This record gives sequence, C-alpha cells and structure tokens, in this order.
Amino acid sequence: MKHWRIEDVAWDRFDPKAVDPVLVPLVKAAAMVERNGRDYALYLNGVFRDDPDFRQAVNTWADEEVQHGDALARWAILADPSWDFEAAFARYRAGYTIKIDADSSIRGSRTGELIARCMVETGTSSYYTALAEATPEPVLNQLCKLIAADEYRHFKLFYDHMRRYLAREKLGLLSRLRIALGRIGESEDDELAYAYHCGNEPESRAYRHGHCTAAYMASAMGFYRYRHIERGTGMILKSVGLPPRGRLSFGAAKIAWKLLKWRQRGFERQLAA
Repeated sequence: MKHWRIEDVAWDRFDPKAVDPVLVPLVKAAAMVERNGRDYALYLNGVFRDDPDFRQAVNTWADEEVQHGDALARWAILADPSWDFEAAFARYRAGYTIKIDADSSIRGSRTGELIARCMVETGTSSYYTALAEATPEPVLNQLCKLIAADEYRHFKLFYDHMRRYLAREKLGLLSRLRIALGRIGESEDDELAYAYHCGNEPESRAYRHGHCTAAYMASAMGFYRYRHIERGTGMILKSVGLPPRGRLSFGAAKIAWKLLKWRQRGFERQLAA
C-alpha cells in the first residue's frame, strides 16, 4: 500500500474552535521526538551494519517518522501560529542526543534491540489511537489515525525481524521480559520531557526534568482508555513470546491500567505541589 503524504491530509478542514488546548503541548513535544527519527536510524544502521535488508527497512521507517514530525508540527502551528517549530527543534537537537555511532546494541543483543523497538511502536500506536479518539478537531483526528496505523505497521516490521534474530540468538523469556519492561520504564527519561520543555517553555527557563515529565505524563495519560491499554498489553506480550490473548493478557491489562491511573495521580500531585 502506498504510504500517505503530508499533502494528503485535509488541512483545509482545520477547525480552530475544535482545538483542545490540552492537546497542543503534547503535539508540540511529539513533533520533535518524531522528527528526530533519523538519529535512531543511524544508531540502528550501526547495530545491524551487516544486514542490508533491515538497514533499508530502517531507513524507510526513519523517513516516515520524520514525516510524522513535520505533519504534527504543521498542525501545531495551525493551532498556535506563534510557535516557531524550527527554533524549538534546534533547541531540542542541541540539548538531547543519542549515541549514533554504536556498533552493538545497548540492549546486549540484536534480539533485545528489536524487542525494545517493538515497545516503542506499541506505545506510539496506542498513544496516537488515544489522541485520535479524544480530539474533536478533524485534521488532528485524521493525522493521528494515519500515524497510529504507521506505528502499528512499524511494530510488525520490528517484530518480524526480532523473530528472525531470536531464532539465532535464543534469548530467554526472562531476558526478553526484562528488556521489554526496562524500555517501557524509559518513557520517563529525557527524550519526552526535554521535548516538552523545548516545545512549550521559554528558552530563558531552566530545564526541570521532574516538572516536565510530570507535566507531559499527567496530561498524556489522561487520554488513555482501558481498551488502549488492553490492546497495548497484548502487543507487549506477543513481543516477548507470551500469549497476547487469554487469562494472562486479561490480568496483565488490568494491572497495567491500575498502574497507569496510579502514576497519573502521582504526576498530578507532583504538579500541584
């Protein structure tokens, strides 16, 4: 199926009266994280330097991630014409970097690296689905649906390659589970928090990791519904080799939902304090 282009989005349907102001800061942060996709492609090209098929797929993936960032930025500028995306992104690039010249995975194996990528795509697919269902603004609704579909397809890309490497590396279930849970926990690192800072706070204000994490997470978590967590839990279990449906998935989704709501309340208390 031919991939969509930014020009395919119905930008002329933008309705400023339907913009939820709570969503605008989240979209600004997401635009910068997505736009930064080529750095991750450089990292993955180094890790998989002798796998030309995967490297080609990763380069296509990065092009699509960058397009997500450009499209989200275009919407954010419609919602807030005063926002200077290029200046905000330059700040982000100057202050947040990843190791792009690696020759091995920080996860300890190529299988582990691909499991970690599956976790990222699980999170983004669920997140953009939640935003699409939450927003009454027609352009953001269309855009989030397009991006969510891409992220699910990206999950399948990394999952298929993970299965190929798992057959060679024989990574055990506990190791796979540890990597998956560890990567989920990294959602509270500087990547999103610093993007929130650069996208929504003046340059004169010092970056406060805890505050920016709480501000982003308290808002973003409020848009999830149980069905999004249930679907994401199934994808996580599938990634580590456990049944994505059934009693285990049902119980894990219940725990994940309670944990999310507990964390959301904690972030809200942190902001209030």
